Amino acid sequence: MPTLNWIGKDAVEHHHAEVPYRLVHCDSELSAGDPDAGNLLVQGDNLEALKALLPYYGGQVKCIYIDPPYNTGNEGWVYNDNVASPEIKAWLGKVVGKEAEDLSRHDKWLCMMYPRLRLLREFLREDGVIFVSIDDNELTHLTSLMYEIFGKTNWLGTICWKNATDNNPSRIVIEHEYIICFAKRKEKVDAHWKSPASPVREIIQEKAQELVVELPGVENNQIRQKKYRKWFKEQKPYLWPFQEYDEIDERSVFTGSRSVHNPGKEGYVYDILHPKTGKPTKKPLMGYRFPEETRDRLLAEKRFIFGSDEDKIVELKVYIEEWKSKLSSLYELDGRRGSNEIKDILFEKKRPFSTPPKPIELLSDLISFVTTGNDIVLDSFAGSGSTGHAVMDLNKSDEQKRRFILIEMDPEIATQITTERLRRVADGYNKKGDAQKPVEGLGGGFRYCRLGVSLFNEFGDIDAAVSFPDLAAHIFFTETGAPIPSRANGNSPFLGKHGDKAVYLLFAPGQEGTPREALGNVLTPAALTTLPTPPDGSEGARVVYAEGTTVSPDRLKAESVVFKQIPYQIEGA
Repeated sequence: MPTLNWIGKDAVEHHHAEVPYRLVHCDSELSAGDPDAGNLLVQGDNLEALKALLPYYGGQVKCIYIDPPYNTGNEGWVYNDNVASPEIKAWLGKVVGKEAEDLSRHDKWLCMMYPRLRLLREFLREDGVIFVSIDDNELTHLTSLMYEIFGKTNWLGTICWKNATDNNPSRIVIEHEYIICFAKRKEKVDAHWKSPASPVREIIQEKAQELVVELPGVENNQIRQKKYRKWFKEQKPYLWPFQEYDEIDERSVFTGSRSVHNPGKEGYVYDILHPKTGKPTKKPLMGYRFPEETRDRLLAEKRFIFGSDEDKIVELKVYIEEWKSKLSSLYELDGRRGSNEIKDILFEKKRPFSTPPKPIELLSDLISFVTTGNDIVLDSFAGSGSTGHAVMDLNKSDEQKRRFILIEMDPEIATQITTERLRRVADGYNKKGDAQKPVEGLGGGFRYCRLGVSLFNEFGDIDAAVSFPDLAAHIFFTETGAPIPSRANGNSPFLGKHGDKAVYLLFAPGQEGTPREALGNVLTPAALTTLPTPPDGSEGARVVYAEGTTVSPDRLKAESVVFKQIPYQIEGA
């Protein structure tokens, strides 16, 4: 397969592996709502933050959505990755300019994206998917990059989002951007995506319920229909994709579906009598697609829609409650909605965010197709927090417990925009600050976190600020490739078991003048004897990390123990 090459590629291909592991510290004062909701907002460079979170969430994320810089030349983004390359060193701290002003702008963008995408892939579950928003400036480069990192066979599709109407004179007027989608392993992803989530549907259902309560029963069908049609006609431009749901009965809103036809040959042949003429209605050319017992049930449920006489083939009545969306490659939604949404929430800020945030409806739709239950959604270019807002909104709508992880680099945006937005939508707020327009809180909450020191100092030793739980999580992940089963508390050297491997850690922070053996940091014969047995009694290999050992190699081998010395044999040191 052809591959993409650019200035600096050789230097960044393995940069994700060279990024140091750092600690993550939570700030209770900036956290909001329920701290145990499982949601995180991490402030810090997203490459370093991803590396810091990997030991805890690697292989656990179901959906990633990112909205990286589009590299238009107007965004003011700065390349700041510390890569050992003369070409790249020259870019540090400089704003990436426009096409004619900065001939290396695409190289910089690719160098920025490559290590981040490499790390993001490691977060995905085997059935996980990633959505990436982009426009024409970097679409071709991004697609090639995704082919290289995720594999061309794992491409799921590209969505063309019509998000604007541009009446300015031009050659070809650009009124769209893209969302590309890849899987970690396509064969593990559901073959058919359907989602019941739709804010527009909820609006129609509310109107329908209002009319059904006001005008109950079959006897009010005509009056109810007239009122609904008037409302529907006024709102139709805003009701996509429900422009065909223009009928209402005593139950709810519905549309007609011409799905009675058999798609192949030799369908079912029988009569369906017209209720007024009593004559058999016209039959589909290839017969009906369902048997007579289904016909009888549908007749009893009044699910057929008849024409004025028997010359029309019947249609099926499909209620709006039964609607499930497909994720189309063509998506239409006004992109200005994202800006309006955040202005409603952060009303006191004249321009709360410099680039237009994505609309909640767009993100909720994407997330609803691929997640459920307590799935994790990750966004490493969090910005104003639209993804977190969308997750909370979707959870409120379908009563699930999805979790989000957001990463925002800019400390001012993270504290004043992202945090405040999420706090208000969780707790409730007044739209545009108007007490007459209260908006109910969505519930949930999040922990606000910052990046701390690196696990290892410049000499390769464990930093003095590192605690037992921090080191335990890192060691378990790097040894097994899986997150630690539960947070270690230091009461036991046993960290957990993965496959046939049990992992142990003998470690206590150093105290001047105290021998390592006295701290319990050395695997002695006595320490070996007292190592806890895994809960399931497994007889597999035991991997023990410690600063040293006084146990002979023969005994270690006889007892199926693999000794690894701290810090030299810890990956990432």
